[in-house]
Amino acid sequence: MHNSNLAFEKKLPRDMSGIRLFFTGIKGTGMTALVEICHERGAIIEGSDIDDVFYTDAILSSLGIIPKLFSKNNITENIDLVFHSSAYDPESHEELLEAKALGIPIMEYTIALGHISKASFSVAVSGVHGKTSTTSIIGTILKELPLESQVLVGSQVPSFGNSCTMHKGSEFFIAETCEYKKHFLHFHPSIILMTSVEEDHQDFFPHYEDMRDAFVEFVSLLPENGRLIYCADDKGSRDVVSIVKEKRKDIRYIAYGKNAKDAGETYFYSFTNLYLESGTQNFTVQTPDFEKKLSLRVPGYHSVLNSLGAIAVCLSLWEEKGNSLNEAILDSIGKALLQFVGAKRRSEIVADIPQSPSNPYGALIIDDYAHHPTAIETTLKGFRDFYPDRLLIVSFMSHTYSRTHALLDAFSKAFSSADIVILHKIYSSARENKEKYIGNTSGEILFQKTSAHHPQVLYFDEFLDAQDEVLRLIQNKASVFITMGAGDNWKLGLAVKNRLEGKK
Repeated sequence: MHNSNLAFEKKLPRDMSGIRLFFTGIKGTGMTALVEICHERGAIIEGSDIDDVFYTDAILSSLGIIPKLFSKNNITENIDLVFHSSAYDPESHEELLEAKALGIPIMEYTIALGHISKASFSVAVSGVHGKTSTTSIIGTILKELPLESQVLVGSQVPSFGNSCTMHKGSEFFIAETCEYKKHFLHFHPSIILMTSVEEDHQDFFPHYEDMRDAFVEFVSLLPENGRLIYCADDKGSRDVVSIVKEKRKDIRYIAYGKNAKDAGETYFYSFTNLYLESGTQNFTVQTPDFEKKLSLRVPGYHSVLNSLGAIAVCLSLWEEKGNSLNEAILDSIGKALLQFVGAKRRSEIVADIPQSPSNPYGALIIDDYAHHPTAIETTLKGFRDFYPDRLLIVSFMSHTYSRTHALLDAFSKAFSSADIVILHKIYSSARENKEKYIGNTSGEILFQKTSAHHPQVLYFDEFLDAQDEVLRLIQNKASVFITMGAGDNWKLGLAVKNRLEGKK
């Protein structure tokens, strides 16, 4: 029989030894990360999913977990709690229905994450852009600092040993949190890092004010003397802070960014002297207490901002323990930043193809998750600055009809840093009714709009049909080929890589 005495309605304990968990949809990135957290805390774990192989299979296998195929027979009375992905409906999925019939509590991923956050001093990393990269940088820094901490990221991180999590105890818990459908309201933060607030997820937040107000509600969850670390360069974040300050004088506000000095906060993290040299971005962090020259091996101005926010979080945790700042800690942060090389699908280098007789210039193939006009423009600008002498080719697959429709004009103007733009059909979401957009939103319409602003735009409805054209383009000049978006056109980069390497 399952342990009905466990008070799951209150929180999940930091010590989960002996608790038997079952994960329905265990291969999802977030679910696998949650598995890693619970496994590290001592839980006994099983789970199920479809038969397809994902990169998370390797992570699960390393923990000794082999996913079963979905079946109500997987759910037995000795299970204490069932976690499930939001992709599966408790009112129709056979495993979740069986759990209900047996009286076993079930909990959706974001709710489970919230319960786990109750048991630690927790930090929520939030924002429309930059959550995954910033959380990854935080974890990379905390690996170098003597703080008991556990970090959960919604992606695989090389500096975590290609895991989605970093483990050094559980006194501090840091997690990427999602604004969609206000999922982040389940979290219990003592510190919130807010990277950016702007219009997105139009199926749930039709207007900018809806998104802004969701963040206001989230920040208002902070306890007395909680910290809000926000990007002062981002207008939406400043809007949220302005509203929250009217009601919450008891929160500590910490600004970061190029303009952080002018934000009016007692404490800030700014930077100066930004320059590129030998494949690194170099800059000097400035605060009221110290200046420190640091370097990053990942491209983009946004990466500098993400690192500032991450440093602010880590030094806040250092302060929370009553520690004083010293040069050794700053040196450890500098060492950690140089170890950070991105996360899966975040400026991820898929292949660096060397020069050869059949490919005289070689090619760098990169995959990036940027799927909002602001993120696209910022990320491509970073690549242009990092690789100024290379031909920059981007394959972009827009994600969701609702987002494409609402931001069509902004999308069409977002590719100015690329030399050649290749567009495809829209990658639809199962949650939207795409029929309502017939005639006014499509990949072809985005192509037409973008062509009015960019001199070289190509269209291939099916992304794999673009292989020959990409191969032709990179034969003529040293190139960077980027697959971009939240769709599955990353497969095009893999196909080009395989053909350049002589594989089928």
